[in-house]
Amino acid sequence: MKKHSVVTKLFLATSLLILFIFSLVMFAQGQFFEHFYRSSKINAMEHNSNQLLKELEKEPNAKLPARTIGEFMNQNDTSISILNSNFEIIRLNPYFIKLQTKNKIVKIEIPLDGIQEGEVPQNLRLGDVIAVDGIFMDENDTIMQPVSIRPRGNYPEVGLVRVQGTVSDLLIPENRTYNPLYQDALVKEAVEEWLENVDLYQHQLKQGSVIRVNWSDKWSGVDYVFLLHPFLNSANEKHYLFSMTSMQPVGEAVNTLRKYFIYAAPIIIFLVMLLSLVYSRMLSRPLIMLNRAAVRLAKLDFSSPPDVRTNDEFGELSRSLNILSHNLDTTIKQLQHANIMLQEDVEEKKRAEELRKELIASISHELKTPLGIVKGFAEGLQDGVAKEKKERYLALIVNETDRMNDLIMDMLELSKFEVKAVKLSPSSFDLYNLIQRVVDSFSQQMESKKLQFYTNNLNQRGLFVEADLRRIEQVLLNLMSNAIRHAFENSEIKMSIKKGIGTITVIIENNGKSIPEEDLVRIWDHFYRAEKSRDRKTGGTGLGLAIVKHILELHGSDYGAVNTKQGVAFYFTLNEGRK
Repeated sequence: MKKHSVVTKLFLATSLLILFIFSLVMFAQGQFFEHFYRSSKINAMEHNSNQLLKELEKEPNAKLPARTIGEFMNQNDTSISILNSNFEIIRLNPYFIKLQTKNKIVKIEIPLDGIQEGEVPQNLRLGDVIAVDGIFMDENDTIMQPVSIRPRGNYPEVGLVRVQGTVSDLLIPENRTYNPLYQDALVKEAVEEWLENVDLYQHQLKQGSVIRVNWSDKWSGVDYVFLLHPFLNSANEKHYLFSMTSMQPVGEAVNTLRKYFIYAAPIIIFLVMLLSLVYSRMLSRPLIMLNRAAVRLAKLDFSSPPDVRTNDEFGELSRSLNILSHNLDTTIKQLQHANIMLQEDVEEKKRAEELRKELIASISHELKTPLGIVKGFAEGLQDGVAKEKKERYLALIVNETDRMNDLIMDMLELSKFEVKAVKLSPSSFDLYNLIQRVVDSFSQQMESKKLQFYTNNLNQRGLFVEADLRRIEQVLLNLMSNAIRHAFENSEIKMSIKKGIGTITVIIENNGKSIPEEDLVRIWDHFYRAEKSRDRKTGGTGLGLAIVKHILELHGSDYGAVNTKQGVAFYFTLNEGRK
């Protein structure tokens, strides 16, 4: 089955969705935009006209707020007229310019007809100085009907008067879609055509409702909509507000949008495809990184964890995968370590089983020999041996019994160490005195083998160590006994003491047979002897060195045995104590 990447899927889904929305917008624009635009504009005009009516109802006919109406027409792109109860247009001049001359203010009234659009300057501002040619309409020469604003000649035409001054106030047609003067002049024509069909609107007129009429200018072909709002002024006189606006911008806007979409569609489609591709790659990039990291995790490769540093779901997933990777790595290492430990435990159990079998064999051998000797001499006594042999038999029986008792006591001592039942009682004592006491106890044995004992540094007092006095004495006794037992006759036993940084090292060396290298580690096991013959004259119980090992390990001492040129040297360390 062909595999599609998430980038391709996301790109296709995004592109199709945006193109569908774009097509839907184009369809809706073609079908509904014009109607929506017309409805919105007419409703806005009706709403704004109602606001204007609230102000007109406050003023009598003679004081209609022409300036308010002019500002309303500029702001709403609407032409406004006031009709009386007979639907006659009440003349208003909402547009004007006030000029401050040297000695008076002249108001220039801009009529809604009789003047061209270009003749009214659109960039006129307060403070501008202009000249106007026209005709004064009052006796005080303060109101003028303009004929030419900003005339070009140096003198006015015959019959006209020129007024020059600074603009102090003004309201001119501006912000209008088409020629405002022409559009305002169309109001009269629209009213006249409507009056021809007024009978059709009698019901609405009686109810006082707003009349909405579609009207078309025959000369320009532009469509208009006008509204007729009945209202009462402050003198309780019935009037009508006639507001008219052009619908031409609606059609132009729709046609322009259609042309715009035709030209813009290829560009929009290209941009949609390009942006969708970029967006798809950008959005799917962390997902691809997370997928690659997950594949590596599945292969138990934790070398390259995902690195998505964002504050969203991808970033949270990346952090979770990092934690998972770390936990898996740690767990696997722990399992590997536990597996190694398990293998070591299995090996240790195998070795312990072998030692157990060897221990049983050793104990059987160690007990069988003295028991056999005791039994033989006891039977001899039962059979009535000669009286001169009786005492020797009894002495041998007692000697073998002592050997078995020593073996049992050593085994009990060793079992205490193995079950961690031995607690040390450390103290600071003089190592010199302890060594002298131990050496003196072996004087008879050394004499019997004609052994010489040499020491160094024992003439110096103050060799204090921190240890359990009784247990260290037991260590010295076992090591000295072992050295004497395996020493050649007429040889030497040396004891050396070396001081280190915070420690004291004791070395006991004899002249005898070397221990095979493979046995140097195993001599500390119980019942292990380097000599396989198990000679009862030279062999002990086989537990002495095992007891020494446990005592020194409880002290945290460093210990061992090495072969020398003359024989074997045993050593151990102790922490230096206070005097």
